[in-house]
Amino acid sequence: MLTILLTGLLGGIVRGLVGYLKYRSSYKNTSFLLNYFLLNVGISGVVGFLAAWVTRDLGLTFLGMPTITPAIAMIVGYAGGDFIENLFKILTGKTSLYQLPILEKIVS
Repeated sequence: MLTILLTGLLGGIVRGLVGYLKYRSSYKNTSFLLNYFLLNVGISGVVGFLAAWVTRDLGLTFLGMPTITPAIAMIVGYAGGDFIENLFKILTGKTSLYQLPILEKIVS
């Protein structure tokens, strides 16, 4: 079980890294904000952890496998982070989380 949860966390962390790199490559004149980067990756990791945990506890199966493998847990963790980020963007009406005023206070 611990392996499943840790790979879900890893999937969320990977999602956070990909999101940050995507933002940095889209907007060339941005500076590296360490606090925001750590916050983004940390939240994505927690969401990935929780997504893998919930998926495992619900007993969901994929492709006929009786249990969730670490690879599936990592994909669930990545997708969970992606889902939460996009839901947050829809609710706030922003195209990027980096535009939120609250984050400017956190990373300053």
